[in-house]
Amino acid sequence: MATPHSRSPTGDDDTRPAKRARHSPPPGTMNGNGNGHSADAMSPLSLSILGVEPLDEFTVEIADFIHHHIVNRPPGLTGHIEVEAKLGVLKGKGTDQRLALPVSTETVINAGYNQELRFDANMSMQQHKHFNMLLNDLKTGVHQRPPGSSDISYAHLHLKDSFYEGEHRSEKIRVTRDERTNEVLETLRKVRLGDMNVYCPKRACDWRISVNVEIPVEHPVGTPTHTRKKDRISYTHEELRIDLTQVTSQQGGPSGPTEITHELEIEVARPALLMELASKRGDGSLPDQERDAFNELIRAFVNNARILVRNADG
Repeated sequence: MATPHSRSPTGDDDTRPAKRARHSPPPGTMNGNGNGHSADAMSPLSLSILGVEPLDEFTVEIADFIHHHIVNRPPGLTGHIEVEAKLGVLKGKGTDQRLALPVSTETVINAGYNQELRFDANMSMQQHKHFNMLLNDLKTGVHQRPPGSSDISYAHLHLKDSFYEGEHRSEKIRVTRDERTNEVLETLRKVRLGDMNVYCPKRACDWRISVNVEIPVEHPVGTPTHTRKKDRISYTHEELRIDLTQVTSQQGGPSGPTEITHELEIEVARPALLMELASKRGDGSLPDQERDAFNELIRAFVNNARILVRNADG
């Protein structure tokens, strides 16, 4: 019977293949050409013929997208910038079939194709349970992390969102309360600036990056159009927050139909820091570390999204 083996949080097998048998003399012995160098020996390699490593176009494309929407947001649109990535499945509009493109690795979908797609952010109960266990194990130290890794903080939240129509029919105002105390935590209007879809043909899910502005507003009057309850476990690591949420939505009042979904999203935790770093990006008058800090933040954001996607199959 085959012996099962575990998978590490990075999605790689914990097992290692046996070392390849040596078919050449050990270092220092004569080889078939009569010299003392092993045929297997290799000198250290340069990063490239120019001595530098090419930029990762995938991460740069995402950083450019986020930066563009931050610095080019409509004038007068004040509020907190929200940058988040949600895990889900890209599907063709009008179908329930997952997108199928002739590519073999994760790919940013051209924005012009977005109108042909829809994004289903709901994951299975099994995936939700898997991520809950994975993130809890990282928090408690069951999965050993590299020395010097930052701690992960944890919060379990019970929230209730009520949605009201805004001045325009397309606008929605969200009032969020602590479900246990009924305290209003925030009242805001969210404006979507842009979406970027990432297709992952080798994985169980895809992901979508969204850039939004959250604008604080007065508490609306009237009856909410719909409500949702969020049982959320929030994990914060360095400058990023990962929210694992079971959402119970209800349409048309207390007697309306309910729907339960499960979501996972990664968000930049400090909007003020994001804005500050975006303003310094590429500024030649600043030291390299300051002008590149925005790219470093987005690199960490992308890496976390990728590592979670690669663990989505459990």
